[in-house]
Amino acid sequence: MENLEKVAKSIRKDIIDMIYTAGSGHPGGSLSCVEILVALYHRAMNLELDSNNQRIDKFILSKGHASSCYYAVLSSKGYIPREDLKTFRKYDSYLEGHPCIKINGVDVSSGSLGQGLSIANGMALSKKISNEKGYVYCLVGDGEIEEGQIWEACMSANKYNLDNLILFIDNNGLQIDGSINDVKSVDNLDEKFSSFGFYVQSVNGHDFDEILTAIDNAKKSKMPNVIIAKTIKGKGVSFMENDEKWHGKKLTQEDYKNAIDQLL
Repeated sequence: MENLEKVAKSIRKDIIDMIYTAGSGHPGGSLSCVEILVALYHRAMNLELDSNNQRIDKFILSKGHASSCYYAVLSSKGYIPREDLKTFRKYDSYLEGHPCIKINGVDVSSGSLGQGLSIANGMALSKKISNEKGYVYCLVGDGEIEEGQIWEACMSANKYNLDNLILFIDNNGLQIDGSINDVKSVDNLDEKFSSFGFYVQSVNGHDFDEILTAIDNAKKSKMPNVIIAKTIKGKGVSFMENDEKWHGKKLTQEDYKNAIDQLL
């Protein structure tokens, strides 16, 4: 069985390498969601194809600016050639700053915040109507849930009893303009989602055991699911951790060397 911690460290190295090489990107929010994506793609998700040649489980990265993490994880599962990661955000590269469905393994183009959960609802409802197996996973940021469309989507998920929907919140407490509480507080998330008819779980978003246990629990529930993952923005690189300046910032050569040294 794979050592998930080892995979996560490798993904973090790829993220730093990609953003440094590109000269742009979003390191903070990419580093905060590593364990979530690794747990999904390397353990929890059914990546096999159905009779329609479609992957059984779906994933939507609604916080599309964390694309460097997404691409690195997809590459680790063979969807993207490793050498292509070096082209991230280059003018003629297909690995754009936000995910696009032309990329192998990407189910939904994303980047305009707030839309991913609505799309996930549609996919989950389609599966129920067609009596198809599998789950739809969606990852949103905590700043993103300031968008009203998220809460409209929550009402729809409840109305149609989308128990095959598993929503993750990357709850790192920071967004581009500062702390979530200062910009527009979204505290008491467990109570908020519970009032919208979700089965709510809160986990340490960097603990694989907690993440995987929560996913197992969600698969047993009879209602839409949300897993609130408490994370650290910039996780794994000390000078980036809990610093909103690293939401979207290029790395100098010194930054790059310091970060890679910490991840060896």
